[in-house]
Amino acid sequence: MTAMATGVALVLTACGGGGSSSSGSDSGEVTFWDTSGPNESPVFKKIAEDCATKGGYKVKVETQAFDTALANYKTAAQGGQGPDVFRAEVAWVPQLAKLSYVTDLSGTDLAKDTSDFLDAPLGSTKFEGKTYAVPQVTDSLALLYNKKKLADAGVEPPKTWDELKAAAAKLGGEKSFFLNNDAYYALPFIYGEGGDLVDASAKKIVVNSDKNVKALQTAKGLLDAKAAFTSLDAGNSYTTMQAAFSSGDAAMVINGPWAVADYLKGTAFTDKANLGIAPVPGPSAGKGSAPVGGHDYVIRQGTKAKQSSIKFIQCMASVESQAAVAKELGLLPTRKSAYQNADVKANAVVAAFEPVTKVAHERAWIPEGGQLFDPLKIAYADVLAGKKEPKAALDGVATAYKDQILKDYSIG
Repeated sequence: MTAMATGVALVLTACGGGGSSSSGSDSGEVTFWDTSGPNESPVFKKIAEDCATKGGYKVKVETQAFDTALANYKTAAQGGQGPDVFRAEVAWVPQLAKLSYVTDLSGTDLAKDTSDFLDAPLGSTKFEGKTYAVPQVTDSLALLYNKKKLADAGVEPPKTWDELKAAAAKLGGEKSFFLNNDAYYALPFIYGEGGDLVDASAKKIVVNSDKNVKALQTAKGLLDAKAAFTSLDAGNSYTTMQAAFSSGDAAMVINGPWAVADYLKGTAFTDKANLGIAPVPGPSAGKGSAPVGGHDYVIRQGTKAKQSSIKFIQCMASVESQAAVAKELGLLPTRKSAYQNADVKANAVVAAFEPVTKVAHERAWIPEGGQLFDPLKIAYADVLAGKKEPKAALDGVATAYKDQILKDYSIG
């Protein structure tokens, strides 16, 4: 921990740190911590610089590795340092709001008219009735498939898990579908059965419900039926999935729009039109459901550049900027009107994912939301590996939630 804190301090010193907490006039310079990946960051940097030029202020864009960004931000903000604007994963917002590390935007222009934003991503910006963020991009999971492989086998994209099993028999068995054994990728099975991890309004832990047991039985059943394969090395499961689908080894995967750029570099998709996108299957047709993901803009509490930061976010989250991001990167806008833009409509990835966003399942927007995945990840991997039965595994998750994360919640 000491080494990490020292490293963070060195990074902040090298980058200027964004200034300390202070009152007074606006500095006119916005430090923006961008947590996007290498395929995306050049586009966000250009848009940020264009916004600053048009807005009459300066912007310093600093790239932060996603995996360490939250810890770095919390360490910096605790000392009154850090960026003025931070690109936060949706689950981070309530946590940062509870810690008072981000600014309450309720009385600002950013919160006056939010009617153009999609409901699900807008939900992630709220905490205890106040607004702390502005939606940047949204995402969800979909069934991505190799059109040629499915066409050659004479099968349509499956709408149910039973249809996926039937398709697998024609697609060569277990190589037809790679099942990523990560907690986030368990959610389509859980939400499809009508389950959830917690009932935040009732302060109940429901992760071990009968619906969720059935959901994990369904996932394991795909492996048992030789309709799917996975990686027993849970730490490298995602990387293995990416390689299998990109090379054409797997015919289908479940993933989000952020993965498309990498897939299109693979040998299976030298023809971009070969990539198909459909809603995730469910227990019955039309019952598939995937989680809401995405990122928001937040302003650090104590920034010296609050007004410039507000102007910066207004520009970055504008319809024009969101349309540019969708056109260049295939990421999904959070504004309804952006989907009417001609460039956005012309993007095949965005067009395919738009119906998915309309039925995406909201997660519990609680400060502890991001912590719910680690126990579930271990349990899900154990179930898929045959080490534990779903009921026993999920009972263990419920106990971990109660003992370690949600001590004021009840189980059941």
